[in-house]
Amino acid sequence: QVQLVESGGGLVQPGGSLRLSCAASGFTAYYYVMSWYRLAPGKERELVASISGNSGSRYYAVSVKGRFTISRDNAKNTAYLQMNSLKPEDTAIYYCNAQRASNNYWGQGTQVTVSS
Repeated sequence: QVQLVESGGGLVQPGGSLRLSCAASGFTAYYYVMSWYRLAPGKERELVASISGNSGSRYYAVSVKGRFTISRDNAKNTAYLQMNSLKPEDTAIYYCNAQRASNNYWGQGTQVTVSS
């Protein structure tokens, strides 16, 4: 059974850090582009960051470049999103995505709230 399970969300003060994890099962994540998306109230879903199977290619949204880092550990079938210098506007539900050709898998999401 294919599953993506996110963890690591929570409440953090502005300027703080969080590390999100996305554990994949039921498929070999190495063959998939892994991405993090976020959905904030009243806004459209935003692609935050993506990483290729061998970690050779990474993409970041302008809004997070220089603050967020995407990585993966293929031996653990897991992707990560290190979020530093968090801002209130980063508040959203963060979703993990795995995509290869017509296969497109989503996690259930993890809430990130940045507030003092």
